[in-house]
Amino acid sequence: MNSYDLYVKTPPLKLFLLVSVPGSISMLAGSLWGLFDGIFVGQLLGETAFAALNLAFPLVFINFSLADLIGVGSSVPISIALGRKQKQEAGNYFSCALLLIWLTGIFMGMMLYLSAPYLISLMGAEGELADMATKYLQLYALFSPLTTIVFALDNFLRISGKIKTSMALNIVMSVLILGLEYFCLAVLKMDIGGSAIAVSVGMIICAFVALWQFRGGRLPLCFGRPQFTPELIKQIVANGSPVFLSNVSGRLVSILMNVVLLSVGGQAAVSIYGILLYAGDILQQLMYGACDSAQPAIGYNWGAGQLGRVKSLLACSMAAGAVISLGGMVLMLLAPAQVVLLFIKPEDIHLLEPAVYALRLFSFTFLTRWFSFVVQGLFVALEKPLPAAVLSVGNACVLPVLLLAVLWPLGLDGLWLNMPITSALVAVLAAVMLFRLGASLSTTQN
Repeated sequence: MNSYDLYVKTPPLKLFLLVSVPGSISMLAGSLWGLFDGIFVGQLLGETAFAALNLAFPLVFINFSLADLIGVGSSVPISIALGRKQKQEAGNYFSCALLLIWLTGIFMGMMLYLSAPYLISLMGAEGELADMATKYLQLYALFSPLTTIVFALDNFLRISGKIKTSMALNIVMSVLILGLEYFCLAVLKMDIGGSAIAVSVGMIICAFVALWQFRGGRLPLCFGRPQFTPELIKQIVANGSPVFLSNVSGRLVSILMNVVLLSVGGQAAVSIYGILLYAGDILQQLMYGACDSAQPAIGYNWGAGQLGRVKSLLACSMAAGAVISLGGMVLMLLAPAQVVLLFIKPEDIHLLEPAVYALRLFSFTFLTRWFSFVVQGLFVALEKPLPAAVLSVGNACVLPVLLLAVLWPLGLDGLWLNMPITSALVAVLAAVMLFRLGASLSTTQN
């Protein structure tokens, strides 16, 4: 089945299952390398290395987010163009996006490598902690031109109808990184730099495998001479901004939180915060896989004028997001110690009790997180970047910073409660925006 027939002619529920199940497995598999990274570093290298990883990784993630901006920003017009059967226009967006990601990777890699010592010191890190974090960041920066493209290629494979290929590639990437991490840290006894090298090499191998799929014009998207226009760049940036702003502002808030945590609770508090982020990221990636996988389908049907199918796909996304999010919250409440023990060495057992307490508070984030997540994805798929950006920035930056000041008298409890309260407030805002969108569509139809 070609991609147009898959996305526009398959019954909505069947279509959602066809794209969301592999998408969830794909994103879960693709995120496991980050989970294994934290587990290996925490278990084999100890608390200081784990804290260093959590100080440096927000900066690494910001670099990845620039590639994601271009990948997501181009995926939306590509899906809509293919829905309108404008294959040449879709191919040009694809070619331009790949070149932009490569150039951005070179520039950001150079900037991060040169500024790493200064950026880490700004966070308040000193001595061994600062040295480890700087080395970790600089090694990622060196590989940046070849690693950042892997995330966009995953989007492009799914748009082309290669959903199972995308899933298989993400599984292979995590297994490959897992093996390389074990080899570097457990066999070669490398320091934290071994973790950065293992992850980067695994990504590079999978990026080349993904690029190979687009050779010879066998897929709806194929390489061509990029034809840049101001409108094309503006559209990519506008459509990718909500996801980019969410990722970047979220990581900037993580950096701010790490600075506060270092001053309030020391290195142990930074490690606990890292455990919360790793636990939350697994659920986030499952939701992202289920709901983001539906975005090409929504874009195709929006481009084809099939509003009823768009509504059906949205309902499926809501149900899937709720099940994943609430299920994860229950798991965190029932088995917090088992989650925490994944990331700490036996000699760091003093972290167990405070981390379990923090994880239980943090789990209530997922009581409401699913709703705003799905609504934000809908706005992105419909090329409505402004409301999507408001939701993403509100959730990732504006409200967390405001609540940081409001909850300051509660000390560490205020920091752990920051994300649950933020999530609830953003869900209310998302409900208002979704109601207004529905009202405007009804008016247009009438």
